[in-house]
Amino acid sequence: MSTEGSTKAILAALGANVGIAVAKFVGFAITGSSSMLAEGVHSVADSGNQGLLLLGGKQAKRQADAKHQFGYGANRYFFAFVVALVLFLLGSVFAIYEAIHKLQHPEPLSMPIVAVLILVVAIGLEGYSFRTAMRESSKLRGDSSWWQFIRNSRNPELPVVLLEDSGALVGLVFALFGVSMTWATDNPVFDAIGTLLIGILLGIIAIILITETRSLLIGEPAVPAEQARIEQLLVESGSDRVITRVVHLRTQHLSPDDLLIAAKVAVAPGSTIQQISVAINDAEARVRAGLPHSALIYLEPDLLNAVPAPEAATRGQIGSP
Repeated sequence: MSTEGSTKAILAALGANVGIAVAKFVGFAITGSSSMLAEGVHSVADSGNQGLLLLGGKQAKRQADAKHQFGYGANRYFFAFVVALVLFLLGSVFAIYEAIHKLQHPEPLSMPIVAVLILVVAIGLEGYSFRTAMRESSKLRGDSSWWQFIRNSRNPELPVVLLEDSGALVGLVFALFGVSMTWATDNPVFDAIGTLLIGILLGIIAIILITETRSLLIGEPAVPAEQARIEQLLVESGSDRVITRVVHLRTQHLSPDDLLIAAKVAVAPGSTIQQISVAINDAEARVRAGLPHSALIYLEPDLLNAVPAPEAATRGQIGSP
C-alpha cells in the first residue's frame, strides 16, 4: 500500500510541476521577472526529481541476485538522496545567484499582471499536488505529527514529495509577493528579494532532505514500536516454551518494505536440537505474519536461561565476549 500511495503522490506532483514549469517560463519570457525564472527552474528541478523517484521505485523492484543478495530496494533511498542534491543545486543555488544578480542589476518588469495570474494558477495546481501527498501520507502517519512522520518515516518518497510541495507553495507566495510589490512600487528590488527568499527556502528544505535520506541510505532500524513487537513475537507463550526471551535484537531497513532482523534468543536448558529448530521456525513465521514488511530473519539460539537477565543482556551487546 505504501508503494502505491507513493507512486500516486509522485505522479500527481509530476503532472502539476511539468505544467507549472511551462507556464512560469512563459511568464518569465513576457515579464522578465527573476522570481518567475527562479520558480521555473524550481519546477523543472521538481519535475526531474519526481522522475528520479519513479526510476528509483522501478529499480528497487529488481529481484535479488548474486551481486546484490539482499535485493535492490535501497535504490529508493539512493534516488531520494540524489533528489535532495538536485533540489539544492538547481533550485537553491540558482535562485540565490539570480537574486544577487538582480540586486546588482535591477530590471523593470513587463506586464506583471501576467506573472500574477500565472502564479495564482500555479498555487492552485501545487495545492492539488500537496493535498494528494497529504492524503497518501495520512495513511501511514498514524498518530504522529507531520514533522515526526518526515523524521521517522522509512518511506523516502512521501516525505520528499511533502517537503517539495510545501516548499513550492511557500515559494510561489514569495514570488507573488516579489512581483506584486514590484508592480505596486515600480521597484524591481522586491522581485529580487522574492527570488532570494525562494533560494533560502529551497536550501533549508534540501538540507533537511539530505540529512534524512542520508540516514536512510546508511541504514535505519525498525521504529521502536515495531522492535518491541518483534521481541514479543519471538518469545513463545506457555509454560513449556523453548524460546524464553530475546537476549539482543538488531534490525535494519534494507528498503521501506524489507526489514533485516538478527537476534540472539535464549532457549530453555535441556531443549533438543529438534525442539529448538521447530521453535525457531515458528518464531520466524510469527514475526513475518505480524509485520507489515517482508522480513529477512536470522536467529541465534543460546543457553542463557540460567544467567541473570542483566548479565545476559550485557553478553549480547556488540563487542562483548
